[in-house]
Amino acid sequence: MKLRDAPSACPSLWRWLPCPPAELRLDLVLSSGQSFRWWESSPGAWTGVLGGRVWTLRQDGDRLWYTVYGEEDEHEEEEEERDGCPAKAAKLNAAETERILRDYFQLDVGLSALYHAWGAADPLFRKVAKDFPGVRVLRQDPVECLFSFICTSNNHISRITAMIERLCQAFGRRLCCLDSRPFHAFPSLSELTGADAEARLRALGFGYRAKFVSGSARAIAEGLGPEGLCQLRSAPYAEARRVLCALPGVGAKVADCVCLLSLDKAEAVPVDTHVWQIARQRYGVALGGKSLTPRAYQEIGDFFRELWGPRAGWAQAVLFCADLRKGQKPAGSQHQA
Repeated sequence: MKLRDAPSACPSLWRWLPCPPAELRLDLVLSSGQSFRWWESSPGAWTGVLGGRVWTLRQDGDRLWYTVYGEEDEHEEEEEERDGCPAKAAKLNAAETERILRDYFQLDVGLSALYHAWGAADPLFRKVAKDFPGVRVLRQDPVECLFSFICTSNNHISRITAMIERLCQAFGRRLCCLDSRPFHAFPSLSELTGADAEARLRALGFGYRAKFVSGSARAIAEGLGPEGLCQLRSAPYAEARRVLCALPGVGAKVADCVCLLSLDKAEAVPVDTHVWQIARQRYGVALGGKSLTPRAYQEIGDFFRELWGPRAGWAQAVLFCADLRKGQKPAGSQHQA
């Protein structure tokens, strides 16, 4: 199947929804370590897996363009029309595709008003954020988000992305192939609980993280289940965080990433040693000790929640994105547990 990198390629298979850059910047959001499933397939075009489908997204002015690819039949070559467009498009209607995108990017949250409020409360945020509009928090599938972030400890974005790709190729269902590049769904919980899962993950280069991935998969399968994990969206933040921290390989920072990026806990502020330094050096937060202790972690989160309000995790995502871009490519970022 051919990659469609612009609406000029098979116009009938593209749709758009109104979305100005101040509300969403694909280039900033999809490369900043929130999700590891997106690839800049051509300048300005982002292709990745969302909701068990392969999508290509592109922005043009105040329009967010999108196209969804159909799944390939392994036993039949896909029929193509003479203009190179597939004869069979993905079986998703316009209302459903728009609903998926709006939910994923949380487009019902007005970002410009939040930027204004954060800037009024925090001059440092106002100074930094003017060059980084449209950075919003994704709303991801909790299973995918959890196991992706278990892989982030002491790792960097490009390597995490490669690990997640290998994980999906080895355990996930094949969706389609675009210009000879295969795309796979994220593995289900049951696909990660096999007796040989840890050994297979070690063979894929997961190292010590293999034990955490397989162990957490078993713990969830034998405990709250994927439905229970999703139901943490309606639980209080502290309760969701406590449940996550009981899983193998999940500390406070990974738990907060999962809370923020998949469980609707906008007040969650992931803190690593870098954020700890920012809090001390740029904001003058007085903390006891010279290391990121559990107490210091809580105090930093509380400081930013007091400063930025109930969506403090969203504000932190803006500063994190800005810091990634400052003097380096996003792939150079370190995720530290």
